[in-house]
Amino acid sequence: MAIPVIHRSPRRMLIAAAIAIFVTYFLLHPVGSSRSAPVPRRHQQGDAQFGDWANRPEKWPSRSELVGLPEGTPRKLPRIQHDFAADAPDPKLKKLKAVRRDAVRAAFKKSWDGYRKYAWGFDELRPETLKGDDTFAGWGATLVDSLDTLWIMGFKDEFEESVKAVRQINWSATSSMSCSLFETTIRYLGGLLSAYDLSGSQPLLDKALELAHMLYAAFDNTARMPVNNFRFDLAWGGNLMPSSREISAAVGTMSMEFTRLAQLTNEPKFYDAIDRIKTQMEKTQAKSYLPGMWPMWLDVSEGIHPTDNTFSLGAQADSLYEYLPKMYALLGGLDEAYAKMAKYMLDTARKHLLFRPMVPDKVDILFSGEVTADGKVVDLKPDMQHLTCFVGGMYALSGKLLAFEDGVATGARLARGCAWAYSAFPAGIMAEVATLVECGSGGGVKAKKIKVPGSALESPCEWNATVWKDLAGMNAETLPGGFTTAWDRRYLLRPEAIESVFVLYRITGEREWLDAAWTMFESIRKATETEYAFSGIGDVTSTAENNKINSMESFWLSETLKYFFLIFSEPDVISLDDFVLNTEAHPFRIPKPR
Repeated sequence: MAIPVIHRSPRRMLIAAAIAIFVTYFLLHPVGSSRSAPVPRRHQQGDAQFGDWANRPEKWPSRSELVGLPEGTPRKLPRIQHDFAADAPDPKLKKLKAVRRDAVRAAFKKSWDGYRKYAWGFDELRPETLKGDDTFAGWGATLVDSLDTLWIMGFKDEFEESVKAVRQINWSATSSMSCSLFETTIRYLGGLLSAYDLSGSQPLLDKALELAHMLYAAFDNTARMPVNNFRFDLAWGGNLMPSSREISAAVGTMSMEFTRLAQLTNEPKFYDAIDRIKTQMEKTQAKSYLPGMWPMWLDVSEGIHPTDNTFSLGAQADSLYEYLPKMYALLGGLDEAYAKMAKYMLDTARKHLLFRPMVPDKVDILFSGEVTADGKVVDLKPDMQHLTCFVGGMYALSGKLLAFEDGVATGARLARGCAWAYSAFPAGIMAEVATLVECGSGGGVKAKKIKVPGSALESPCEWNATVWKDLAGMNAETLPGGFTTAWDRRYLLRPEAIESVFVLYRITGEREWLDAAWTMFESIRKATETEYAFSGIGDVTSTAENNKINSMESFWLSETLKYFFLIFSEPDVISLDDFVLNTEAHPFRIPKPR
């Protein structure tokens, strides 16, 4: 049978082809959306294994009445920020800041687009292999951690899309058996609360409350102390047991998040949980081997007992100290205990942990080291950690907020120290952990060790290349002058250095901090940028192209780029007189007197 031939005119064929192309395009690009939907991620592993955490009966309920938020009208706190309005107008500087701000915003957009395209809903993007990875229970750490940055930088469409995704998170559906109470609190809970504070989007507060009800189970034990290793099954049954060796930061860092939640929801149990910790810390601050500070490890099996003998403002302890002055602000100055603990700690750390390094250019800088103590002898190890770079901002903030003597000046020297360390290494970025030569004590720099606490901060320090080379040994061939060892040469996209530089700029208004920030940003961008995002690097003493380690933690978008953006923004954007930032750079509103 012959097949009939349909004769079409060339004009009709062209019209039909055009219609087909038109229809295909709009099927792939729906009207009203200039952005394609993110690639769907796999669903959260497993079904919800537990019921409603809000209605979970406690196994070990509190025997005393819950402690509520401090009563009274918030006090008028001292001014924190420099009076920028009183400065003479500088159109050139304003334009320069705008150009730099746009460059930071572009870096964030590139990072966000890479995450959105290749790792949507996962905790992190692996920026080299372009795969998603779950490192924080699989709830989408980068998604939640970045919410407030999206809002602050003006990415409102991306923010709304993210809020829709956040509403679908099921805290009981995860492939993990456990989560870190510390990380979950600062990244997820802090991120949700901050995004709500900025946007007023009710679903974010609802989701924060859901999460907090679950995390509250960490306190369901006879001691009412938090358990950082949050095993979901044990938590549901009230069977989490507080440890006799718990990281001190994990014990003392939830105060801001639980307090802000209590302020927003009027649920007293959240404030009660952290107020019990505060009471224990207040009782034990003078009872450690270094009175005024708590060791890196605490026994919380029955209250708080500072039995360890190692003290640091860095890893495992940092945010415990960071939150003391910030809690005073967040409570509107209504709890003097936080101010007293902060001042006691700051004074102790300045006497025993802060040191001046011996460096070739003899700059006036400070770092925060690590000490061991037995109640009589305090032995300083002059280490430099990137994590301790927040300390400059802490001292400067306390100088203004708490009138801590020389706080701003001390903070400036610490912040300059970290900025100097960035410039010292070939990559233009400081190492994760390294050791320096301490002025006045190490390797024959002086004949006798200075014994007066705190005097090493002011001691003159002549550069001695022979002493440095003797202490550094073969490391002198690869390390900058003054460094004897680089224990960890990586850069993990960390924020602590730019955090302090930002705080010092907002407090002093001095141009040097703007320039330091831009130098740091350019070095970071050059060393870490990939085709679709940014990656940590393995060795800051190298400028090789194959130096990247396929890691982009959520704090790159939550903290590092936020601080860079804010320092080049107008000073009323997240003013330090209106907001206090948690350790993940999530801004919480400060209560004000009516």
